[in-house]
Amino acid sequence: MTARLGLGTYRCLDAAEAALMAASRGADWVDTAPNYAGGRAEASLAVALAAYPDLRVSTKVGFVPVGARHVGVRVGALSAADAKHGHCLAPDYIAWQLARSRLMLGRVPDLVFVHNPEHACPDGGITGRLYNAFLALEEACSQQIISAYGVATWRGFSSGLFDVPTLVELATKAGGPSHHLWAIQLPVSLVHLAPVAQALDGRGPLADALAAGLEVFTSAPLHGGEIPGLVTPELSELITPGKTPAETALAVVASAPGVKRVLLSTGNPEHWMRAAEAVGQPPLSPDVLRRVVDVLGT
Repeated sequence: MTARLGLGTYRCLDAAEAALMAASRGADWVDTAPNYAGGRAEASLAVALAAYPDLRVSTKVGFVPVGARHVGVRVGALSAADAKHGHCLAPDYIAWQLARSRLMLGRVPDLVFVHNPEHACPDGGITGRLYNAFLALEEACSQQIISAYGVATWRGFSSGLFDVPTLVELATKAGGPSHHLWAIQLPVSLVHLAPVAQALDGRGPLADALAAGLEVFTSAPLHGGEIPGLVTPELSELITPGKTPAETALAVVASAPGVKRVLLSTGNPEHWMRAAEAVGQPPLSPDVLRRVVDVLGT
């Protein structure tokens, strides 16, 4: 299986403790954002990142932490309207937030996602805003403030607001053939099966990312912890005989074409190790994945 388990910190009660736990058990990636944990998530990861230099980290730009809004307006990085809205993709804000993230994390982030760009553009105009954001991120890459960037979205692909070819086109326009667009992040789970079904037919964001050479990070693989309670023993036995519902759900996500990293939020060592084992198993066959889609739908 080509996918690996990474720590997502969105739902972690204690991101610092979770990161130390995961890193001590072989995790090589942790994903966070400035607005997680009430704006404290990035700073809380600094200890784990210092203790484990090989632990890679991704953060995000877009949502404005509540505690940073007043300061952002005062220094001219944010307009009052964007501060009130709580989301901003303006180049000045991106540059300011990247500097804050680097300071909070204590190192250059390996990857910075544009966070739910659909939130900033409810009435259209998303292509222009993404292009301007990519320009700012390419500039940050050239100055070695960050290493690479991507797009993390909850509904951008599913709603048709943008697709991977559009993102690649915008990145090429912003940074040339050697642009630094490196990854996408989207929800994939037994609840969000459409990307899997599309990929099995050679289309959709997973297939497009694979064709473009982009890394795919999947979020919410257990749908906030709800999925294990939804998977019946019969379904689990159909997909992965002898495995728990959570292990079955993770195996489906990790087996989806193009998926490179499955992000799981947990601070429980046992849950982490069982999840890592499930993700590390040989991938389910396309026939099994099609059977899952046929049974559950999209």
